[in-house]
Amino acid sequence: MKHKFLIALFAIVALATSNVNAQQKIGYISLDYILNQLPEAKQVETELKTTQTQYENLLQGKVKDFQTKLADYEKNLSGMADVIRTDKEKELQNLQAQIEEFRQSSATSLQKKQAQLLQPLLKKIEDNMHAVAKENAYAFVFNYDAGQGTTPIVLHAPDDANISDLVLKKMGVTPKPVTAAPAPAPATAPKK
Repeated sequence: MKHKFLIALFAIVALATSNVNAQQKIGYISLDYILNQLPEAKQVETELKTTQTQYENLLQGKVKDFQTKLADYEKNLSGMADVIRTDKEKELQNLQAQIEEFRQSSATSLQKKQAQLLQPLLKKIEDNMHAVAKENAYAFVFNYDAGQGTTPIVLHAPDDANISDLVLKKMGVTPKPVTAAPAPAPATAPKK
């Protein structure tokens, strides 16, 4: 009799445990939505635009210098000695190489600066997301955004699974009611 009682008790505990595991809460955030509402993100954007403008102005100066020297070369080409012509051509090739090198290095530098400036904000969002998930018993939280121009990671979820506003509130930011986080798009079947 005791043996049957223990088996029945074990079965009840197993069912209760599996029922608890089946009811884990899953949520998602929209990182872009959160970033767009943070005042610090606006400062990052302003700083990046300022740096980009500086790079563009310097690049335009280099291009203008090249164009001026190229026009001078073309204008005086017919009367140039071979040694001077060769020297001017090398100078123009070097200027072209410097322009291309500057384009590449400025783009890389801008990307590094963006990552450096966003890192503290992303860490702050992550820390607050973990706190909100823990406070509200979310077992899993996904990022809705997969990056610009890509398919979202979360394809379907109930609206109440979006905890972006909770994360913003945890960070001390009042969510703007006008711009709501995008709801996950339903998956569509391919047409036949």
